[in-house]
Amino acid sequence: MSIVLAAEHVRVEYGSFVALPDFDLTLSAGNLLGLIGPNGAGKTTSLKAIAGLIPMAAGRVNVLGERVTPGNTAALSRIGFAPDTPPSYDEMTVEDFLRFIGRAYRVGREMTEERIDYWLEQLWLSDRRTSKIKALSRGMKQRLTVARTLLPDPALVLLDEPAAGLDPAGRVQFRKMLGSLRDSGKALIVSSHILADLHEYCTHIGIMEGGKMRQFGTVAQIVHSQEENRCLYDVTLARMVPEAHALLGEITGLSKLDIQGRQISFEFEHDDEAAAQLLARLLAGGLPIARFAPVDHDLEQAYLRTGIKQVD
Repeated sequence: MSIVLAAEHVRVEYGSFVALPDFDLTLSAGNLLGLIGPNGAGKTTSLKAIAGLIPMAAGRVNVLGERVTPGNTAALSRIGFAPDTPPSYDEMTVEDFLRFIGRAYRVGREMTEERIDYWLEQLWLSDRRTSKIKALSRGMKQRLTVARTLLPDPALVLLDEPAAGLDPAGRVQFRKMLGSLRDSGKALIVSSHILADLHEYCTHIGIMEGGKMRQFGTVAQIVHSQEENRCLYDVTLARMVPEAHALLGEITGLSKLDIQGRQISFEFEHDDEAAAQLLARLLAGGLPIARFAPVDHDLEQAYLRTGIKQVD
């Protein structure tokens, strides 16, 4: 697969504050990276640096071999960036706004009209094409921003919290669209706090903290990279038992115990025989267990194991 994005030793400073000390990232065609981390981790800054929207103190970014620098339209025209708070031209209609984008990117008139029809249908805005932007809901404006980003057909797509304003049905459709873009050979980066969605459609995950990429790999590598022989267990008691904490606290190998009323969770060996022995011990100890089940490895658990407490 061809390399679409190569970011090397990118450093971004805001006065004396270093937002990105040394950021590296390579993505190939068909890669879809989910970027997660707490407030101030550097996710939005990294996207803006890649898009050429903020100056870099050091480093370089190439898109399809072209260096991203101010004025280099050969590189910049291949990048689509959708911010988390989309700017709007309130008095323009949806279709006129997209025509304006087509002209700005020098897309032919006929091709622009074809793409407007296509993306309005893909993003469930066909019935609002003559509406003024100021009349759209936040979710509709978010979808319009994605349409505006995709209309010029960029090779690299950068989406900052694109699903934040979408309802559950819209999120399902949006996941399908992202999967289609991924399969068409585009490289994408999606910054999001909806970890379940990322697990479903991403090929890679990056976990950022303090301007650094703390973990990077395929979804499977991130989910299974830590303590692969352990997993989370969920237990539900038929009734509350005050002695539950003391009993569980005595069990060797059991960690991260959390008891909330009748709900109990902990980490333990991911092994059927060990789980059976543990269950027998809990029952013998007098716990009225109504439910006992291991939880499949997922992205949320992998994130929590990093010790980073907040996802924005």
